[in-house]
Amino acid sequence: MENKIKKAYENAPKTWILKLVLTLVVVCILVWSSSTVKITDNSGKGLQVAGNIISGIFHPDPKLLFTTAKAGVPYLLLETMCIAFLGTIVGAVISVPLSFLSASNIMPKPLALIGRTLIAAIRTIPAFIYGLMFIRVTGPGPFAGLLTMSLCSIGMVSKMFIESIEDLDKRILESLDAAGCTTFQKIRYGILPQLFPDFMSTLIYRFDMNLRDATVLGLVGAGGIGAPLIFAMSAYRWNEVGSILLGLIILVLIIEWISSKIRSKLTRG
Repeated sequence: MENKIKKAYENAPKTWILKLVLTLVVVCILVWSSSTVKITDNSGKGLQVAGNIISGIFHPDPKLLFTTAKAGVPYLLLETMCIAFLGTIVGAVISVPLSFLSASNIMPKPLALIGRTLIAAIRTIPAFIYGLMFIRVTGPGPFAGLLTMSLCSIGMVSKMFIESIEDLDKRILESLDAAGCTTFQKIRYGILPQLFPDFMSTLIYRFDMNLRDATVLGLVGAGGIGAPLIFAMSAYRWNEVGSILLGLIILVLIIEWISSKIRSKLTRG
């Protein structure tokens, strides 16, 4: 046995040259990339600003944290979460039929290719650009953020849905068909039980992403907590910055805890 193992090691392909070449290529790329990094502020103001932000997190403005006014952190966080949630739901509703039309194991390949091309085109444009476009159409506000989140969700959610649909076990459908089930029964008992866990897991993950993206979209006026954050930073009101960031941290941690619980239950069935 020992001789066989030794012989297998001796006959194994020698890939150390390829690994060495790949390592050198990666090192060269890193060195070349780092040559474009330039520090333009040598006065130390950047570190001072970072220190002020951290100090603001530990010394938040209580009036901004514990108020029900529209300018308060709770209302702004609720608005941000609603934009992310509704954007995820609207994107999912549109993604379901689009995904089935783009799945090559269900639809003809030319039609599926058209659907995949449309999804790829939607995913190409960043959320920030969509936000600027919708603000021009609907004006600044939460509705522009909702439309942006919906369109961005379609690109990613549809792609994940297509992968789940193409991984369907057709043997279950064939068994139901042999048992004389109707089309509705095949969808109810053969397709939905297979797709539901993957679909829900994808939507929860996309909601986490939309919650963070909705904060960034607020910087361009698409509703949410981003605009007050940038205004407070521009005015050097670090206590208000700390209050907003503290609220965001707490909200993200709560959403992350809830989503992890839901995902674990979906995994266990």
